[in-house]
Amino acid sequence: MASIKKISDRKFKITVSNGYRPDGRKICKAKTIVVPDGVGKRGINQYVSHAAEEMERTVKNGFCEDAETTFEEYAQRWLDRQVKYAAGTIASYRRMLKVVYPFIGGIKLGQLRPMALENLLIELRKRTSHGKPVQEATVQKYLTVVSAVLSDAKRNEIILKNPARMIDLPDTEKREQFIPTEEQARQLILALLDEPEIYRAFYILALYTGCRRGELCALKWHDFIMTDQYRCVLTVSRSRSIVAGQGVCEGPTKNGHSRTIAIDEDITSFLQTYCCFKQREEDAAGVEHSPYLFTDEHGAFTHPDTFTKHLRKIFRENGFPENFHLHTLRHLYVSTLLHHGVDKQTVADLAGHADTSFLERTYCHPQMELKNRAAQVMTDALLHSA
Repeated sequence: MASIKKISDRKFKITVSNGYRPDGRKICKAKTIVVPDGVGKRGINQYVSHAAEEMERTVKNGFCEDAETTFEEYAQRWLDRQVKYAAGTIASYRRMLKVVYPFIGGIKLGQLRPMALENLLIELRKRTSHGKPVQEATVQKYLTVVSAVLSDAKRNEIILKNPARMIDLPDTEKREQFIPTEEQARQLILALLDEPEIYRAFYILALYTGCRRGELCALKWHDFIMTDQYRCVLTVSRSRSIVAGQGVCEGPTKNGHSRTIAIDEDITSFLQTYCCFKQREEDAAGVEHSPYLFTDEHGAFTHPDTFTKHLRKIFRENGFPENFHLHTLRHLYVSTLLHHGVDKQTVADLAGHADTSFLERTYCHPQMELKNRAAQVMTDALLHSA
């Protein structure tokens, strides 16, 4: 029940209790209201009682956030409301927020200022990872998650401005993405011909669709729809992510959106062959046909890390650089499309990015072959034309 305390003739304080915190303290929400002058004296009690009932209802339903809510309380409820992100993404946000709670978790939303966030960044820069100071880009990732929470509070009109957007941040060192040359890509495809069918299919699809590891692990046969006798369209709508303490979980894609990818004749034919192989394998084991592409002969899921580790082994055996990894195949897919004239918006849509900005920051790096071509252009223009 809500308790009502009269402060003056038209001013009242309403307090609602809503359970207890883990440390045993009662969770209370209080609000002071002023009865409008238009309400007659006889209607004051009815007005206050109605306000108390409304407040109790909102508190019990969990929609009681206001500027007095602490950052930690609001962030925890924000996490619970997120349904469009993959389980691994939410788990990552949760881990990062736990790191910042000791510094800003107890500050009320209405009192959180840029200075408090700048002090947070100072403390985060003191942290180490594997004995080395954390990079500035990592520090700013924490601020990005904090900013997402505060942007939600602003959207809900709890705060007027997002203080995380008011901080002047230093430039971060851009990490170079290593892209295989097209010759290395052809060498990899030849190497895959000697691999077991499940690995060959996984890496070929990674190369020709640009799908993330979790998206590939979650693919089902009905995600491929034949458009004619030779081609099909793939719909990517799920991801299987490794979540700390929960194992492998299935959920939406990284950004929560599905996308479609056209599959040409050669890869469609390859998939049909792989499908026949999987059916024969499952029939031999006496198990039902799995709806998923990447399972063992008994229909059990193959752990995502298995594909990562096995590809590193293939890279080593074929003399590829040590900085190549599974995500390198995604970089190759995107960069190849861009360098061969596919427009940025189409590539962003195929890769599962909302717009081209992230694409331009991350993937628009010319391969050395193109840089050499640019150097030759300058030489031809300035020297050979003389």
